[in-house]
Amino acid sequence: MKILALEFSCDERSVAVLDTVHGETREMVESGGRSVKAISLIDAALQQARIEREEIESIAVGLGPGSYTGIRAAIAIAQGWQLARDVKLLGFGACAALVAQAKVAGIHGTVNIVIDAQRGEFYVATFCVSNSDARELAPLRLATRPEIQARIEAGEVVAGPDATRWFSSGRVLIPRAAALAELAASQTEFVAGETLEPIYLRETSFVKAPAPRLV
Repeated sequence: MKILALEFSCDERSVAVLDTVHGETREMVESGGRSVKAISLIDAALQQARIEREEIESIAVGLGPGSYTGIRAAIAIAQGWQLARDVKLLGFGACAALVAQAKVAGIHGTVNIVIDAQRGEFYVATFCVSNSDARELAPLRLATRPEIQARIEAGEVVAGPDATRWFSSGRVLIPRAAALAELAASQTEFVAGETLEPIYLRETSFVKAPAPRLV
C-alpha cells in the first residue's frame, strides 16, 4: 500500500509517503506554520518517493491537539482527496505519533506527552514507555504548569514540541508525518472524511459582537 501522511499540528509541518511493499518512507519537513504551502510540500514528498498522486491508496492525518488552522488544512486536503480518488482515510492524535517517537528515541519510563494549550494550560497524556511497548496510563487532558512540574519532581519524563520552553528538563519531540505513516500501515479500519475532526478539549464558545454604534 502507498500511504500519504500529513502532520500540520505545529509550526514544523511534515508530509511523508510510505510504500509498504518496498518498506520505504520519504518525508519532507518545513518550518513556518501558516506560511508553509501544503500542496507544494505534498508534491515534493511525492516526487522524492517517485510516486504519483493517483497511486496513493491511503491518507493518514494528524488531528492534534495543536495548530487548529494547520489541522483543519490537513483534514480538508484528505477530505477532498477522498472525494476525488476514494482513498482510505485514518486520523491519529499527535500523542500517538509522539509516544511512538519517544519509544524509538529511547525516552522510556513514565512519559508525559505535553503540548501547549495556551491560556496557561497544557494538553498532557501519560504513558509507560519501554523498548517494546507503550501503554497509556492517563488519557489526554488539560493540566496546569505546576501540575506538570510536580510530575517532573516525582521523576517522570516530560516530552513534546515546546517542552524545553516551559520545563528545563523537558525533551523536545515534534510530531512527524513519518510516524503517522508507520502507524497507518498497521491499521485496517478506515473512516469517512466527514468524521475527521481536530482534537480540542475545550468547549467552543462564541461572543456575540455588539450592535453597531450610530455616530
